[in-house]
Amino acid sequence: RTNNAGFANFPMSVKSRKAVIRKPGNWRFVVSVPPGWQAKSENDIQSRHFMPLPGSPAGMVSQEMLLPVGLAPPRRVSGRVAGDGPATLSMSGNGHVLETRALAPGAVFSFDLAEEADTASVSGGGLERRLTLSPYSADLGLLSPQRAGIDTDAALETIDFDDVTSRPFRKIPAGHAGLTWRNLNAMARDYTKDSQGYVNGNVSGDYVLYTSSGLPAEFSRERPFGFHSVMLSAAWLASEGEVALIESWLGEQLISSDQITLSALTPLHYAPMLKAVTRVRLSTKHYWQMVVDDLVLTR
Repeated sequence: RTNNAGFANFPMSVKSRKAVIRKPGNWRFVVSVPPGWQAKSENDIQSRHFMPLPGSPAGMVSQEMLLPVGLAPPRRVSGRVAGDGPATLSMSGNGHVLETRALAPGAVFSFDLAEEADTASVSGGGLERRLTLSPYSADLGLLSPQRAGIDTDAALETIDFDDVTSRPFRKIPAGHAGLTWRNLNAMARDYTKDSQGYVNGNVSGDYVLYTSSGLPAEFSRERPFGFHSVMLSAAWLASEGEVALIESWLGEQLISSDQITLSALTPLHYAPMLKAVTRVRLSTKHYWQMVVDDLVLTR
């Protein structure tokens, strides 16, 4: 497996029996592409010739490095539709509609996104939403006219957690970004050794949040705010497929409850775009840590 910097290192030596590459000749290197992913650089199989060279560190050398391999997951937009009436999902790129999909009442949907798609819009049935797409898959949660959506021209504020601390690790203090926080820690992405999710779930800067000890966590404010979106990942590859529950309240009323599947290999852009909430609760089914980055709000 690659290290946290994305490098795969193969020990080689003509003397050590523990080395992976132990003798000169032709060697083939094959990348194990995660299920459903793609090797976008189309070079997931490469070959190199190693020549003997006494006096070199390994006793043999190759004339050139292997080429970097680009891996990417498919991008999809998903969600659920309440049983109130039909709606339409439109995917656009550079101002032009690329594709439209009918959303039936009560349906669960998941559609592939074209590489050039940069915006997803929902119209009809009182479900109006518009999301600027990220490089990652998006989940819109439950689309319902009972869930008031953020105005499409509202000013958005992104909290990226890079200004919480200059140290590698700190519990996020109450009052940061004007919110109250519970059971959430800010951490440098490389602070925890061999955690895929803390690295892959980091989409901006060097810091992420995670749910402390995998316990349910919350952020809140007495005065309502808009909960637009957030990037969520599983912290560990061992927890691949962990189910997260995201619950949003307005005062004492639960107005949203969505379950999403997490990955340690890539974040998910969860975007409920709720106009007014006072508390959001994050939890996982099996108490694995959840990674949080780029929380987007309206005030």
